[in-house]
Amino acid sequence: MSTALLFPLTGAALFVMGVAGLLLQPHLLRKIIAFNIMGSGIFLILVGLGQRGGSPDPVSQAMVLTGIVVSVAATGLALALARRLLDLTGKMQLPVPGEDAARDGPDA
Repeated sequence: MSTALLFPLTGAALFVMGVAGLLLQPHLLRKIIAFNIMGSGIFLILVGLGQRGGSPDPVSQAMVLTGIVVSVAATGLALALARRLLDLTGKMQLPVPGEDAARDGPDA
């Protein structure tokens, strides 16, 4: 198996694992980690697609480097928002619509 095929397949597997973690995990920090795993999978796919032919494609490498910078910034913002949510609610999970109304009663 060549690296031109190995990188996209590994990237696709990482992306699927990230989507599963994003959908199945209720904890907000785990969702942020799953989002980062999805991004890593996309970066591997782009690197693998850029390796076709003799020399690597500099455009795909530049896109991956830019994506890494954006991913780090988005992760920092997500962690800051998660910390703010923890300070406000005391929970590290997103609120479920209708959960507070059912707990407080119909006239709250």
